Amino acid sequence: MINIRNVVTTPFGLLKDGPTTANKVRLFPIESENDDELIAGFNDKHLDFRVSVMSQNGRISLATWVHRNNIAGQIYLKVILPFHILISRNALARVRAVSNDL
Repeated sequence: MINIRNVVTTPFGLLKDGPTTANKVRLFPIESENDDELIAGFNDKHLDFRVSVMSQNGRISLATWVHRNNIAGQIYLKVILPFHILISRNALARVRAVSNDL
């Protein structure tokens, strides 16, 4: 999904790999991290995005926040929203797989 997004959004000048930083989860820079929660994301021309993955009492939760900056962000969000549940479920499955390996 990320590869498709990158091909479609490249002509519009959106970031492909997120900001350059050493501490990332895939393309998302980690903003904060502790024993219970990781928050990652970044601001781009079209929207600002954050994702939180939290672990409490053996349960893993995922939440996202999006702030649309302009009409491009509104259009982008409308296009991506139907896929958002699939992306979120896949991310949680990957987190579960990693936590089961620990």
